[in-house]
Amino acid sequence: RNRTAWVGSGATLGELYYAIASRSARLGFPGGVGPTVGVGGHLSGGGFGLLLRKHGLAADHVVDAVVVDAAGRLRDRAAMGEDLFWAIRRGGGGSFGVVLSWKLRLVRVPPVVAVSTVHRPRNQSASALLARWQHVAPALPRDAILRVVLQNQDAQFESLYLGTCAGLVATMARRFPELGMEARDCIEMTWIQSVLYFAFYGTGQPTERLLDRGTKPERYFKGKSDYVTEPMPSHVWESAWSWLLKDGAGLLILDPYGGRMRGVAPSATPFPHRRALYNLQYYGFWFQNGTRATEKHVGWIRGLHREMEPYVSKNPRGAYVNYRDLDLGVNHDDHRGLASYEKARVW
Repeated sequence: RNRTAWVGSGATLGELYYAIASRSARLGFPGGVGPTVGVGGHLSGGGFGLLLRKHGLAADHVVDAVVVDAAGRLRDRAAMGEDLFWAIRRGGGGSFGVVLSWKLRLVRVPPVVAVSTVHRPRNQSASALLARWQHVAPALPRDAILRVVLQNQDAQFESLYLGTCAGLVATMARRFPELGMEARDCIEMTWIQSVLYFAFYGTGQPTERLLDRGTKPERYFKGKSDYVTEPMPSHVWESAWSWLLKDGAGLLILDPYGGRMRGVAPSATPFPHRRALYNLQYYGFWFQNGTRATEKHVGWIRGLHREMEPYVSKNPRGAYVNYRDLDLGVNHDDHRGLASYEKARVW
């Protein structure tokens, strides 16, 4: 009735989504795509997913919390004060106290949503589509999100629309006719089914799969992130395709902002990236253990990250705080064995 839920920091997003869906078919939560992500870390860094253009960040929907402060006292929002409550939502985890649990405001979802996946290979004008996407995706109606996954030589355009397939196809025909989305590209389902669709790459997965906490990862992983504030020229995407052909290549994900994200001032919360066009994510995955395999894949992701530097946010270059990128802010000791504040302060 009140559209709220308490959730422990140790729960996963999948467990949260499952619990909501087991109680209501018309409520959801605007969190991330990955069901094994922990709720506490997700909220403390902002947390964004496929509902962000309609509802903003996951942390925007935190209305209370229970924190253990430095003296070991339990503090709710009233007791901790608004400054600390401001900081724990999007300010980065591990700095302000131990957050035991969060009170969330849930969001209404329609009885039917539409999902779509459209593949466009490099040799079918994918670079031109990407260049155009940068202008279209952040300006779509708030009920629509169109993200892109780049892997090998394929651009995968993924859509979630809070309405019917007819509405999604009509919106894309009007706003992005170059993509050529057709009715056969679209599927209607419930919101919780859409969570499973994007988490596990297709239909037919049981809701119980959201309860798998993923405690035995089978691969190694590194992630980096950027924010893009001005559209990149077409030649940058051509260069990115060549990187995706290299030995050790991973993938890129482009998540558009706009919509509700622009309705909050960047200084109103500890999350300063709301005016970005999109978030650019670099992923490296590998299965073999050993220094050589690690250097190959980590070298790829670092190299592409360096190449993108002229085209992403600057002064300062932005990054999503929830990507624990150890390349950033490493403060190597000097010859006396002392760390330098001057080196560290840039981060």
